[in-house]
Formats: sequence, C-alpha cells, structure tokens
Amino acid sequence: MTAPLTDVAIVIPTIGRPSLRALVDSLVDSGRRTGLRVPEVYIVDDRPSDENPDLWLGDVDLPVVQVLHSEGRGPAAARNIGWRGTTKRWVAFLDDDVLVTPDWLQDLTEDLAAARPPIAGSQGRITVPIPMTRRPTDWERGTAGLQTARWITADMAYRRDALVLVGGFDERFPGAFREDADLALRMLDNGFELISGRRSTIHPVRPAGWWASVKQQRGNADDPLMRHLHGWGWRQRAAAPLGRRPQHVATTALALLAVGSAVANRRGAAAAAAVGWLASTAEFAWRRIAPGPRDVTEVVKMVTTSVAIPPAACWFWMAGLLEHRGAKPLSPGTVVALPAAVLIDRDGTIVKDVPYNGDPDLVEPMPGARQALNRVRQAGIPIVVISNQSGVGRGLISPASVAAVNERIEDMLGPFDGWLVCPHVDADSCGCRKPQPGLVKQAAQCLGVRTDQCVVIGDIGSDMAAALAAGASGILVPTRTTLAAEIEAAPITVPTLEHAVDAVLAGAWSG
Repeated sequence: MTAPLTDVAIVIPTIGRPSLRALVDSLVDSGRRTGLRVPEVYIVDDRPSDENPDLWLGDVDLPVVQVLHSEGRGPAAARNIGWRGTTKRWVAFLDDDVLVTPDWLQDLTEDLAAARPPIAGSQGRITVPIPMTRRPTDWERGTAGLQTARWITADMAYRRDALVLVGGFDERFPGAFREDADLALRMLDNGFELISGRRSTIHPVRPAGWWASVKQQRGNADDPLMRHLHGWGWRQRAAAPLGRRPQHVATTALALLAVGSAVANRRGAAAAAAVGWLASTAEFAWRRIAPGPRDVTEVVKMVTTSVAIPPAACWFWMAGLLEHRGAKPLSPGTVVALPAAVLIDRDGTIVKDVPYNGDPDLVEPMPGARQALNRVRQAGIPIVVISNQSGVGRGLISPASVAAVNERIEDMLGPFDGWLVCPHVDADSCGCRKPQPGLVKQAAQCLGVRTDQCVVIGDIGSDMAAALAAGASGILVPTRTTLAAEIEAAPITVPTLEHAVDAVLAGAWSG
C-alpha cells in the first residue's frame, strides 16, 4: 500500500542557478510518466533581496509552487523556512542541481509508505554520471563521492514532526556541508531511524572554476562545531573520514618553518623544511593527478591547487576552532515553534482605519507594515486577512469597492494568501462577524491547517475574542481607539505590528 503524495511537500533551496529549471522540468516529467500529481513545491531563494530579486521559472507546469526567501542566510536556513512553510506530514528535500528520474514520484510514494515509525527519514540513491571515454577529473571524482555519502539533502525526506522535535537544520552551519549530517545524528539521538529508499536522483557534475577545490576547504571550519555538538566519535557515526588534514597540517607547518628559518637566516633549516614541503606537496599533487586524465590543463590545475589547499584547509579549521569554541548542542527546548498561519485584521492593523472605506486612494499602510509582513512571508508562513466590513450590510459601500480597496492594499503591502470578509451587521447574527469565530475557522479550513496552529493579529477585542472562540492564539496591537479593558483582556499585547511579528518568529505567539 502506498502513501498519497498529498502528504508530501518538496523543498528546494536555490541560489538561482540555471539547473533549478532543469530540476523543475524533471519533476514535471516524472509526474507525466507516472501519472501522479507533483506535490506542492517550496522553492526558497537564498539570494539577498537586493541581488537578482526575481527568480525566473518561466511557465512552470506544476500545480502548486511557492517561492520563499531566506535572504542569503545559507542552505540550512533556507530549508528551515521551506519545511516550516508547510503542514504536510513528509518533507522531501532536493538540491537545485539534481535531476529526478522518471519514476521518482512513484518510488518516493513507495519509499515513504515503507517508512513507518520510528523511521523518520528516507534517503534517495544518488547517481553521478561521469565520462566513460576518459579518466574522470579530480572534480568529477569528488562529486562522484556523493554516491556513497550518508543522509545528504540532495535527496532526503524527513517526517515534519521529527523536524519539529529536533529543531530542524542547525543554522550555525553556513554552507552546504555537515548541516545534513548534524541533522541526521540528532534524529538518531532522539530515537528515530533513517533508511535508504529505492528512488534514484541524478547529480550531474556542475561546472567548477579553477579554484573550486580550494574554496571547498571552507568546510573544515564546520568540523570543530560537529565535535562540540556530537563528541569525538561523530566521524565514525556519520561515515565522514578525517581525510588528509594531518598531512595538510604537516605540509603547512613545513612551509611556515621554511619561511621562518629563512627570515632568521638559518639556511640549513630553511632548506630542509623547503625540501620537506616540496616533497609533501608533490606527493599530494600526484595523488590527484594519477587517477585523472593527465592532460596539461588538469595537471597544471592539480599542481597549483595542491599548493593552496593545505594552508587553506588549516586556515579554515583554525577559524572554526575559534568561532565554535564552547558551542552547545541544539536542544529540542530551543526549537522555535512557528504558527501554521497568521490571520490578520485589516483596518487599524495593517492599514490605517478609515471608517467604511470604499476608496482605494484613501488606503494608508500602518508604519512598518510591509517590512513586517515580508518577514512573515520569508519565514514561509501564509497570511490571510480576516476583516469585518459591515459597511456592505449597511449599504454604505459595495462588495466591489471593498475588493478594490483590498487590491490596493495588496499593491502596497504585497500578496496575501487569502482574503475573508464578513459583510454583515450585528443584527444579521451571522457566525462570521468577529467576535464570532467563523472567519478564523474558514481561514484555517482554506489553508488546510488546524485553528490551534493559527495566530490572529488585530487591534481590538473582537479580534482576540474571535481567536479565542476558534481555539486560535491572539496578539493584540492596540491603537488609540482600543479600549483599556480590551488591552487588559488580551492574551498577548505588543506596541506595534513589527513587535507582533517578532513574537511570531520567536515562537512566543501562543499566550
């Protein structure tokens, strides 16, 4: 028996590489080949907002695609924003430079159906195509190593409740290195099991610059953090061998000794150290040259980068030792629990209150409203506006004018995930006019979330009463018209909308 893909969300962090479109196309192709509907996809753009703000995807043929933003905070933060933005039971992480195979969706369905508790994670099988007509380059061999790597998020699915329990990805890991192993070890420490699935994902060898292997040495800075978090035995548990760091330390020490001896005019010691450095560097370069194509370009690249790699590895390792000294494990108690949705009042909360406003030209946002709302969007939390508009029932404004005002608000404050308006007056005794819970319940139902996972932000007591009646949380942002009794009765009161968003993102939204 297979699990429905309606229980799954796909999260793809990206830095805007062209390979993203190829991945999206492969998902579409898998849907066509298997006859399965592609799950909802969360693409998290990790570029700073002032750099290439538009992520072009063209005419994407996917049913549900949401683009979130992590503002250049790194892949760990991007994945956290992605999985926190969904309420699906499973989250399948893909990197933006892989391709899923035609049967991937069907295989994913079967993999997750087989992953019964205490299994919380299922890893896809990674295939790296390398040339068959010549020996692979050093970069190609390094990429091929992903085929045997454990728990890499190039294709890794986790149960969302397990992610919540362990706190998701640790954002102290700034790059795409070790953050996946750290998460897996925390999963295992919490009694979960991780398995390998049958689905297959292709990881092409992407183009790399001359100094790419030197830049990779930045990952050495993460190893001290792993030791602090998981103890000295973390390498064995994560199947992450030490590699050549001892040799790199020795090679770098010889280079420093040669330079220092030369400055001190100790020619014999300088010559001996220089010979030792040269022999060590030559041995390292040959180890990289021998299994490769040995053409001129590859040989020169291996020689030059073999000179630079040892000191780079040592530099980043020492930097990591300093930066992460005293680092403490990310405990479940530090998990930030974000709401599944923010339901927000309109007049007096996100725009200034103009009684019975039907004129878009009179719309004026509350101070800092756009920035505050964008922070909620960037965290992957949907926002629905819930608003009483009794002016319609009183005959003072029309539904069309309300819609025009709402459209103007979206132009000024950005898109919302829904608008729910009650047009009734008190005499209608409807169930949707706040303080009745109807709008809150409707919003939760539209989003497919529970009301107790929602937080209502408003400026008067009826907003808080509607939240309470529906079983949701409430945050009051009072204005000069808010009654003192309403402020006293509110579960949480903050001075501004920005402070309300601070409370939401800090996990302090449930009063």
